[in-house]
Amino acid sequence: MFGGKYSMNSTNKQQNSFLGWLAIGALILFSAATIAAGMGSLFRPGYIVLSFAVGVLLYCRYPILYMGFTWWIWFLTPLISRLIDWRSNFDESRLILVSQYLVTLITMHAVIKYLPKSYRQGGLPFILAFIGVFYGFLIGVVKTSPFTAARSLLDWLIPISFSFYIFMNWRDYPQYRQNIQRVFLWGVLITGAYGVIQYLIAPDWDRFWLISTKLTSMGEPEPLKIRVWSTMASTGPFSCMMMAGLLLLFNGKGPLCLPAAGAGYLAFLLSMARTMWGSWVVGLLGMITSIRPKLQMRLMVSVLLMALCVLPLSTMEPFAGTINARLQTLTNLDNDNSANVRQKIYEQGLNSALTNSLGNGIGNTFAVNEKGILVPIVIDSGILDTFFTLGWFGALPYIAGLVLMLSKLLQMTDAKRDPFMAVSRSICIACIASLPIGSTMLGFSGMFLWGFGALALAADQNYQQQRFEYNLYQEYIASQSLLNQSNPTTDNP
Repeated sequence: MFGGKYSMNSTNKQQNSFLGWLAIGALILFSAATIAAGMGSLFRPGYIVLSFAVGVLLYCRYPILYMGFTWWIWFLTPLISRLIDWRSNFDESRLILVSQYLVTLITMHAVIKYLPKSYRQGGLPFILAFIGVFYGFLIGVVKTSPFTAARSLLDWLIPISFSFYIFMNWRDYPQYRQNIQRVFLWGVLITGAYGVIQYLIAPDWDRFWLISTKLTSMGEPEPLKIRVWSTMASTGPFSCMMMAGLLLLFNGKGPLCLPAAGAGYLAFLLSMARTMWGSWVVGLLGMITSIRPKLQMRLMVSVLLMALCVLPLSTMEPFAGTINARLQTLTNLDNDNSANVRQKIYEQGLNSALTNSLGNGIGNTFAVNEKGILVPIVIDSGILDTFFTLGWFGALPYIAGLVLMLSKLLQMTDAKRDPFMAVSRSICIACIASLPIGSTMLGFSGMFLWGFGALALAADQNYQQQRFEYNLYQEYIASQSLLNQSNPTTDNP
């Protein structure tokens, strides 16, 4: 599940991952024991410390295993948090969720070590993004407080840090490819199956969490009335993960692909996340146009097989009514409350966002309205959020980094022969396409935008190096041939 099968990297640093799996097992055992005993006061700080310690060990000794562990920490920690809340008491601070950020933040070691010299290796998109984010952080410190700005900085920082780590380890791209394909196959299967169960029976811990948080946007705490968010923190991150995972399934092999697709697509539809539905379509079109005709035919067969698997499930009750009602809103946006709210946000916020040169700063969730009154900032757009938070001085380098990365992705030619590279590029483009109506560059969602973009860049760098080494080898062979011709050997009697 964590991709341990592929834990041998190109530098032979991972001779034996037994110690890494032992550490993961200790974390699982500790979590199960303390949750079963309802020891919330011990579990929450203990889980944070242990998960971070395991992350450091894996990062230092088993980098490929660390990659899988990081994804699974994001997949499962919110569910673990709900279980301990249900077994002990509800924690309004949501302290345990900081563990995901800390495990991912370990990659800042690579940023500190390699960022200054990464420009020569094609790291300019990440450099520009870091500049924009740290500018927003400084403004946030001035306008709020260092603690508030630092907490919100994590959402902006970890996607870039994680993706930079992937990019700078481009030599390990073949191992990353195998690891992530395996991780997301199991991820889609497990989180998809849990999402369907969540919709059908509404487990006690999920209902308890929904009642305690009072999040009406997630549906009602009753069976058949929940907007599925599965094991994750909310519908948005879950649907983004499922969008990426389902696209990766088209490149998957083995008997688990069809059951994973059935559970995954059904849970994806039950999340009722129309933005990510549209992003999935963008990603699929990007894949089809990126690969060779022979691979296109294989992809179309995969689409047909998955459609035959999913359509019967989605057209039967108790799923059909909910899914069809949501699909109908796509053709009647004038009467859709969510679409109307987004339109009002754009009308009210576009001018303010574009005229705010300094920005409100990271962590500053309030702004002064036209009457001089502090009001909370409500933003449901990645583009507006970037300008509101970073201002022109921060947004320009950040967006320039995104545009530069997108430009590089669109110029790649090796995606035609590497389906994983093609799907990585398509996932990144799909996330970028959702930015006008969602902040998919932040937090867990941002790890898909930046992370899969970095994977495609790493693949490109890897293939360029292969061509360079091949050309050197050909030159060496040619030089040896010329040398032999100029110095012929003679046979003595």
